[in-house]
Amino acid sequence: MAPVWLLRAFRLSIVALPAALALAGCMGRSGPIAAMPRNDLDSMAYGSRGYQQPAYGGGAFAAVASGFSRRGNPPVVYAASPGPASAPRVVPVYEPDYQLDAGDRLRVVVYGQEGLTNTYTIGPGGTITMPLIGAVPARGRTPSGLAAAITARLRNGFIRDPSVAVEIDSYRPFFILGEVAAPGQYPYVPNMTVESAVAIAGGFSPRAKRDSVILTHPEGASSLRAAVPLGTPLSPGDTVMVGERWF
Repeated sequence: MAPVWLLRAFRLSIVALPAALALAGCMGRSGPIAAMPRNDLDSMAYGSRGYQQPAYGGGAFAAVASGFSRRGNPPVVYAASPGPASAPRVVPVYEPDYQLDAGDRLRVVVYGQEGLTNTYTIGPGGTITMPLIGAVPARGRTPSGLAAAITARLRNGFIRDPSVAVEIDSYRPFFILGEVAAPGQYPYVPNMTVESAVAIAGGFSPRAKRDSVILTHPEGASSLRAAVPLGTPLSPGDTVMVGERWF
């Protein structure tokens, strides 16, 4: 029986020896170590430039680390403010059907005639005065109607085939009276309302009636007068009267 026992012990030692040698080699070998960068939580939380997240295994730590890596400051979007060059041009609502009157300032262009091209103001008599043709009635006409009248005058013995354009350079003023900080005459701006007129005049006085005003609108030889709310559109030459409240 002794030889059999010795044979079994010899075989067991032969099998165990390679396993022991392999284990010793693994213990002595230096494996790869994942080196975390300094301030790793800050890097993961705030997305430092150039940082690459190391690969993690499964488990709770991987879930937490993955959550930190996805968290970051949201992108900041800056809206470019349009400058004066990109601002849209305000188109007056009264052209081309706007009826001209005294105080309107016009730009008259006669193509090819620099001596006639100029800026003209409609005088109290309702006319503009141009070289060669003298006074031309403008009150009650539209810009295109005035251009046609000037063309007819020039064609009558002055220019064979004139080409004329008329545009409004500035409108006649409006007037605001009564319970405002600074009553008086102000330049008209396209698309104004009664409320914006009050603002231009410095706002209401403490005694002003603020729910409505009296608006006088010239209409040919007569005028229209009515109590209107503050959102009513204003026309050139209108007069706004802000009344006084009694309570």
